[in-house]
Amino acid sequence: QVQLVESGGGLVQAGGSLRLSCATSGRTFSNYAMGWFRQAPGKNREFVGGISRSGATSDYADSVKGRFTISRDNAKNTVYLQMNSLKPEDTAVYYCAAGPRIGTVGYWGQGTQVTVSS
Repeated sequence: QVQLVESGGGLVQAGGSLRLSCATSGRTFSNYAMGWFRQAPGKNREFVGGISRSGATSDYADSVKGRFTISRDNAKNTVYLQMNSLKPEDTAVYYCAAGPRIGTVGYWGQGTQVTVSS
């Protein structure tokens, strides 16, 4: 089992920045690719971005490329999502996920709300 706990969500004005964190415990963190997904009201959960086990490779949804950056600290068992130039359409619950490859999910966090006001 892997436990994932997100933090760092909140309310921010359009154009602002937030950094989400996802602390993990349980099985070896470096054995998992990590990802961030989001779900807006009335919409399906969607992939935001992911990072490989070593951190050497990352991938992003087109909607966030150039604005969001994923990083991980394997010594701290934590993955981060730096979100810049936020837009109202980025408003959603953001979920951290762990899986065997980028974009796959074996474990979910509980989610953290991000609200971007116009």
